[in-house]
Amino acid sequence: MLGWRARIGVLVPPGNPTVEPELYRMTPSGVSIHFARLDSSVSASAPGAHGGMEDRTRAYVDSLPAVAPALAAVNPAVVILAFTAASYANGFAREALLAERIASLTGARAVTAAQAIFAALQHLGVKRLALGTPYPETISALGRAYWEAAGLQVVGYARLAGVENIYDESEERAYRLARQADVPDADAVLLSGTGLPTVGVLDLLERDLGKPVISSNQASLWRALRLVRVREPIAGFGRLLTAA
Repeated sequence: MLGWRARIGVLVPPGNPTVEPELYRMTPSGVSIHFARLDSSVSASAPGAHGGMEDRTRAYVDSLPAVAPALAAVNPAVVILAFTAASYANGFAREALLAERIASLTGARAVTAAQAIFAALQHLGVKRLALGTPYPETISALGRAYWEAAGLQVVGYARLAGVENIYDESEERAYRLARQADVPDADAVLLSGTGLPTVGVLDLLERDLGKPVISSNQASLWRALRLVRVREPIAGFGRLLTAA
């Protein structure tokens, strides 16, 4: 039987090519991952494009009742909303309600990528955050406001320049973004966005910067595994996943 330790359901934006391979790459033996894609039919803008991203984000969240129940068929122990920008647009104060909505639609415990990141930052004792985003300015500003509302000091900040489509970005660009965002007094660096490829450079960044580096996909899997009480270390993908 697949998923004999745990089955994890994941809701992912329709054009995102990054979440599946990154989660598969990090998932320990005996854990299975199952995906459903949010609906893009009401959005006029291209998936991943900077133009129209805020409206597209809200439209994807509106599609939850149509797509989330399909995950219930595989009996997941937990469902992740792998869509950090949705939480930024929704706001920190309404985050718990968003997770509760997903739980009611799937019949499983639910966590958003942003909730997972916040849990990871708390686990690591982070108070001062360096934030790197690949989003347009409006979503990036909402992201910064989200983390400040969560009680963190955003002491370093960088937005990836020249992005036309987040899904065309590379791990090399993510690496450079993290270095640009980092400042000496930051306790950790966050690379936000489940569509930004990061997993292959997290360990390298932690060695080079000398501090934890968190990404949306990494934190999402880490939190889901803790919720299902699977604590097997996943070597090579950052201090968070190897933390006790």
